[in-house]
This record gives sequence, structure tokens and C-alpha cells, in this order.
Amino acid sequence: MTPLPKIIPVNELKNTASIMKTCQESDVPIVITKNGYGEAVMMSVKLYEELFAKMQAAALINESLDEIDNGAPLMDGEEFFKSMKAKYGKA
Repeated sequence: MTPLPKIIPVNELKNTASIMKTCQESDVPIVITKNGYGEAVMMSVKLYEELFAKMQAAALINESLDEIDNGAPLMDGEEFFKSMKAKYGKA
């Protein structure tokens, strides 16, 4: 189960040291509210990089699925990894 984001009102942003500590320690984004409505989101750089990497992976997968839907030839998994090792060297 995915944890819920933390929610704080905008007036708590005055305590920047505390907010930064919360960002660093949190595994979820922090939603900043104004008059009870979400206005902004804060998160640690680590969490941002993880989310961004997931979005990039999802975009590549969707692009590949679109290519398959449009008739791109399929490649066996072992064949694919052999071609990648030949192209980029062994990891």
C-alpha cells in the first residue's frame, strides 16, 4: 500500500529548517495547502529522482508498446540482451 502524502499549510513554510528535515526524512511528497486546497508539492531530491526515473521508464515502455501496436518486429529476450552486450560491452 502506498503511503499518503504529508499535508502542511503554507504558513508552516516559515520554519524552513523543519520543513527541509521533513523532506529529507519522508518517503512521500509533502503537499502545501493554501486555504485548504493543494497549491504546491515539496519532496527530497532523492524522492524526485526516483519518481522521475519511474516516469522515464513508463514512457519508454509505452513508446515500445506503441511501436509493437504499429507493427514493429518483435525480438526474443535473449537475442535482445546479446545484441546489447555486443553493442555496449559486458556490464
